[in-house]
Amino acid sequence: SPAGMLLSVLVILLLSVLYEAVKMGKAVLLQRALLALPRSLSQEGLSQPQEEEEDSRDSRDSSPAQGRLRVGVIPAAPAPADGVSHLLPRWFWFHVAQTLFHVLQVVLGYMVMLAVMSYNGWIFLGAIAGSTLGYFM
Repeated sequence: SPAGMLLSVLVILLLSVLYEAVKMGKAVLLQRALLALPRSLSQEGLSQPQEEEEDSRDSRDSSPAQGRLRVGVIPAAPAPADGVSHLLPRWFWFHVAQTLFHVLQVVLGYMVMLAVMSYNGWIFLGAIAGSTLGYFM
């Protein structure tokens, strides 16, 4: 019936909008998770060289293998200000949320894909319009 088809197209359109919203939410969560990472675990800490302290070097050994810069050395994480270590750090909860968003994104994507695989032109246009609208918002 025409009313059933219109309802189906509307549901697929909303699922596509929700898919795009989840995709953007996952990107925002990734950015927040990277900001929550301690400096010792971030990419900058892995790629920037650190200077060795002068007094820690043995002045009698001047071999060329021992230089002033150590590349790839990860500095120790600073202790929490209150002295209490947290069982699960903040970035872990961001990772859990990202995982749940990913599962939701996969489920929504497969639902839209199965609807499009019905080879109905109106359903296909509803999925395209929903994806376009979701990305625009």
